[in-house]
Amino acid sequence: MSSVDVVIVNYNAGPLLARAVAALQAQTFDALRIVIVDNASSDDSLSRIEPGPKPVEIVLAGTNLGFAAANNLALREHVRAPWVALLNPDAFPRRDWMERLMRAIDSNPGYAFFGCRMVNAANDRSLDGVGDVYHTSGLHWREGHGCEDCAAYQQPREIFSPCAAAALYCTREVIEAGAFDEDFFCFAEDVDLGFRLRLYGHKCLYVPDAVVHHVGSAITGVRSDFSLYHGHRNLVWVYVKNMPGWLFWAYLPYHLLLNVYSVCAFTLRGQGAPLWRAKRDALKGLWRHVAKRKTVQARRISGCSALLALMQRGLPDKACRAARPAGPDASPAEGLRWARAAALIGERDSGPRR
Repeated sequence: MSSVDVVIVNYNAGPLLARAVAALQAQTFDALRIVIVDNASSDDSLSRIEPGPKPVEIVLAGTNLGFAAANNLALREHVRAPWVALLNPDAFPRRDWMERLMRAIDSNPGYAFFGCRMVNAANDRSLDGVGDVYHTSGLHWREGHGCEDCAAYQQPREIFSPCAAAALYCTREVIEAGAFDEDFFCFAEDVDLGFRLRLYGHKCLYVPDAVVHHVGSAITGVRSDFSLYHGHRNLVWVYVKNMPGWLFWAYLPYHLLLNVYSVCAFTLRGQGAPLWRAKRDALKGLWRHVAKRKTVQARRISGCSALLALMQRGLPDKACRAARPAGPDASPAEGLRWARAAALIGERDSGPRR
């Protein structure tokens, strides 16, 4: 088997970081090195880390770079292994997590990146997500969030992209794809990277027996102004940069409708301010991402029809695969699909990685 470096981006994660590192130290896969990029934390999270058999490198960023730039720092200057795993400090892998992922690499040579089965750290019968869904409107969310962890989610299959709270990538392909877009700072940067990898002809596999227990939104908060702002600003840039060829024009009306709907819906909920700022700043940065689009699309290998087959069409459908839900979010009424899917933009990822 090959070797892997696991990158954790830390920002005031408190005791969560030590727990995540301890879970990595207990991994049954030995050829593993841990790289922690600390975004100028002011708490004692680093001092809580206990030594173990796996080597740990701590990189002090000196300032809060955000998730995207901090991971890029690790990728370009500190990652040496052919495979790189990203792990949030509030994500705690089971002992065989990396072993399962590395076996998946050996068994599936046609794949360049891999997603995990993430379960709710507070209730292991409930899923946190099994990979990212990309809708033709530009919406994206974690499939299975809040659903019962059952047999319907325990079969390996191709997915659009993984949630970077716990994911594995071929280091070379990520760097050649340009790594993370640092303009994003955080939120949706993993969807953007996954989309580019897809455009460049790479495939993503969901590995259900690679399991991580994920707290989620442990620092930024669920649907906080911070997360709503970055999530809803960045979804515009993901669409503008990546939606290829005729798909861009065919689904642009739906993308515009999504943005108008989101602003109206969150305004009615009393959270209009971050949404208005998000859309304003998305427009301010639009031409910069139009310029990036030219570079991204010039390298595209995958055809539009093949990419469309990986996206969800019609009304956004977050319904669980299982018949019985694990929580109140599992069985949305038909008329609430857009609202609930849009709301997930503000809660889809964990805070400590920011």
